[in-house]
Amino acid sequence: MLRWTIIFFIVALVAGIFGFTGIAASAAGIAKILFFIFIVLFLLSIIGGRRSVD
Repeated sequence: MLRWTIIFFIVALVAGIFGFTGIAASAAGIAKILFFIFIVLFLLSIIGGRRSVD
């Protein structure tokens, strides 16, 4: 998931450099959404991994 976030961030940077503002804004929005999904899943895995099985 984090890999896709980085890929969309790089696409947004390249599109912004070349002046494709619409594509850059879309790619940056997708990267932001994927990043927040990654953070939520990461936190859930940390919380889920801390439970002890007795």
